Amino acid sequence: MSQTDARAPYAELAANSRGRLFPEPPSRTRNAFARDRDRIIHSTAFRRLKEKTQVFVAHEGDHFRTRLTHSLEVSQIARSLAHALRLDEDLAETVALAHDLGHPPFGHAGEDELQLQMEPWGGFDHNVQTFRVVTKLETRYPEFDGLNLSWETVEGVVKHNGPVSHMLDQPSWRAIADYARDWDLRLDSFASLEAQCAAIADDIAYNNHDVDDGIQAGLFTLADLTDIPMIGPIIRQTRKDWPDLNERMIRLEAVRRMIGAMVEDVLTETERRLAEDGIRSVEDVRTARRTLVQFSDPMLADLGVLRKFLFDRMYRHYRVNRTRSQARRILAEMFQLFMAEPEVMPTEWGARAASEDPHKRSRAVCDYIAGMTDRYAVSEHRKLFNLDAGIDL
Repeated sequence: MSQTDARAPYAELAANSRGRLFPEPPSRTRNAFARDRDRIIHSTAFRRLKEKTQVFVAHEGDHFRTRLTHSLEVSQIARSLAHALRLDEDLAETVALAHDLGHPPFGHAGEDELQLQMEPWGGFDHNVQTFRVVTKLETRYPEFDGLNLSWETVEGVVKHNGPVSHMLDQPSWRAIADYARDWDLRLDSFASLEAQCAAIADDIAYNNHDVDDGIQAGLFTLADLTDIPMIGPIIRQTRKDWPDLNERMIRLEAVRRMIGAMVEDVLTETERRLAEDGIRSVEDVRTARRTLVQFSDPMLADLGVLRKFLFDRMYRHYRVNRTRSQARRILAEMFQLFMAEPEVMPTEWGARAASEDPHKRSRAVCDYIAGMTDRYAVSEHRKLFNLDAGIDL
C-alpha cells in the first residue's frame, strides 16, 4: 500500500495542492509541503527564535524553553497527531514550525507593548506578523518577497485557530484582508486537519513545558500541583509506581505522562467528532460546523484549572513581572526613538522608516523591533540610551 493510499480521505495531499502565488517548477526531491518546511527552517526568522522568550527571557537559563525549542516540540506533537489520524505529517509539521515566526522579543510582554505603541497606526498581532514574515518580510529569493509557500501552508498559518473572517475589520488584520483579495484563503472556513493538529499541539506543548520550566525556576513545586486535576493524579501515580525516584525524575516522568494523556484525549475526541459530523473529505473539514481536532470537554475543564494555576503562580509571579516590566520599557523607548529619529536605525531599516507617512514609518519600525531577539533588543537599547555602549564605530 502506498503512502497516499494509507491516508484518510480527509487528509491533504501535496499532489493536490492549490499551488503557490508565484508558480515554481516542482522539486525533484520534496513534495510541496516538505519544500515549505525546508524554506521555513532556512529562514532568518526561524533562526531568531532561538533567542526569543517563551516565558523566561532567553538569557535567564540554558534549560528554559525558547520560541525555537517550543516550536520544535509543537512540530513533533503535531506530526504524531497527524500520523495517528492518517493525515499529511509534513503539512502538520510545517504549520507548527511556522506558527510563532511573528512573535517579537520578550514573549507576550513584547507583543502587548508593540500593540500599545502601534495602536494609532493599525495595531500589532503576532499571528498577522507571522503571515507578514512568510509572505513579505523574508527576502531570500530574487523572484518574489516572502517564502512563496503553498496555499495550504499559508492557509494553515492564518487559520490554524479557526475561521478569521470576523477579524478582518481589525486594523492589524488589514494585511491579510488585502492579500486575500488577490489569493482567496477562504477566511470564513476552517483550515485543514493538519493545521488544526498544529494548533492543538501548541496547547499541549506549552501547558506541559510551562509546568516543567516553572518547577525548574523554583516558582512552584510538584507538591503545589498535587490537587490540580489531571497533573495531580499523574504525579501521585508516578510516585506510587516509582517510590524511590528523585524529584527531578518524578517531574520529567509526570510531564511525559501528561503529554501522553493529552494526546490520547485529542485523538479520541477527534475521531469521535469526525465520525459524528460525517467528515469524508477535505471540503467537509473546511465547511464543518466546529473545530474537529479538539480536547474533550472534561479535558478542557481540567486544563482550565491548570492554566489558572500557571497564570497565578507563574505568568504573574513577581520575578516574571519584573522582566515583563523591563522588556516593555525597552521596546517602548526604542519604538518612540525610532519614530522620532529613523536615521539612528540600521541603514536598510532607516530607509524603510524614512517615510513622512506615520503609518508607513510605524510599520517599518514595528517590523524591525518585532524581528529582534531578546539579546539583540537589550544590546540595541543599551547602545541607543547609554553613551559609552553606543560608541562602537
